[in-house]
Amino acid sequence: MNILVFGRGAIGTQYGWALENAGHKVDFFVRKGRIKDYGNTVSLDIYDTRSKKQIKENWQINLKEEIEEDKTYDLILLSVNPEQVEGALLQVKRFAKNATVLFFCNYGLEVKAAVKDFPADQIVFGFPGAGGGYEGNTLGGIMYNFFQLGQAGAKLSERESFVKKIFSDAGFKVKVQKNIEEWLLNHYVANAAMEAEVLKAGSFKAVASSKKLLGQMVLNIREMTPYIKAKGFHPDALIKAMDILPAGFVGCLMKNLVYKESGPAYKALAYNHYKVGYSVMQIINDAHELGIETPRLEEAFRFQK
Repeated sequence: MNILVFGRGAIGTQYGWALENAGHKVDFFVRKGRIKDYGNTVSLDIYDTRSKKQIKENWQINLKEEIEEDKTYDLILLSVNPEQVEGALLQVKRFAKNATVLFFCNYGLEVKAAVKDFPADQIVFGFPGAGGGYEGNTLGGIMYNFFQLGQAGAKLSERESFVKKIFSDAGFKVKVQKNIEEWLLNHYVANAAMEAEVLKAGSFKAVASSKKLLGQMVLNIREMTPYIKAKGFHPDALIKAMDILPAGFVGCLMKNLVYKESGPAYKALAYNHYKVGYSVMQIINDAHELGIETPRLEEAFRFQK
């Protein structure tokens, strides 16, 4: 298969590497001038949970600043930051043709409205099981052996089944979500809860290193639970648990189990230098329109630089 990854971000690059190793032809579309900036290799330092191995290699990557008019792709993987979604979709529309577009973004608000300019069946919604970031030309991250795939109808569509097969054949377990909008909103809320603490602490690493700050993240999630309900969705099992269990206890569990300092998840988060705040701002504004108060988020957003 011919696959195009939009951008050279941490998520897309890890999946591009995995799909190329599964036998596919993978290109990366980047902005003009980026090939000179990036070069033609990426230094990988990622933990692949499929093989339970730390991958350290200098991977040659095929970057493109222009897509030829006669070039066609079977799959376009779009994984960009939420503030980049609108502009990225405009560019993808130019060269998508009949390619299946996998919307692989952390984007929780009105996801179907975001892709309204595409034929209804061309977009497949999903969510990656990966994380990390760049330090220079080194990509540090973790790639889990599963990802979320949205199911729009009573059964998987032809395009959804197509995406499922590509990733299954590459060794990933596909978790089908029959209400992907609800799943994405719950994740977006959890992400904003983390970002709020990052705004105050200065880095993801600082938050992951602190039981106290991870506990504060739980309190942020509790503040947004009424917002999820006001949007017409249900809090998922994880958010329900955080509503019940003591915040300090959950923070301790996360620090000692999820973000253990010797573990790959902690190391991947430490590589994440993404500028936070956009999702916090979006939820504050959307919540206010629905009459939901978010004082904790507003306090954190004052630290936005």
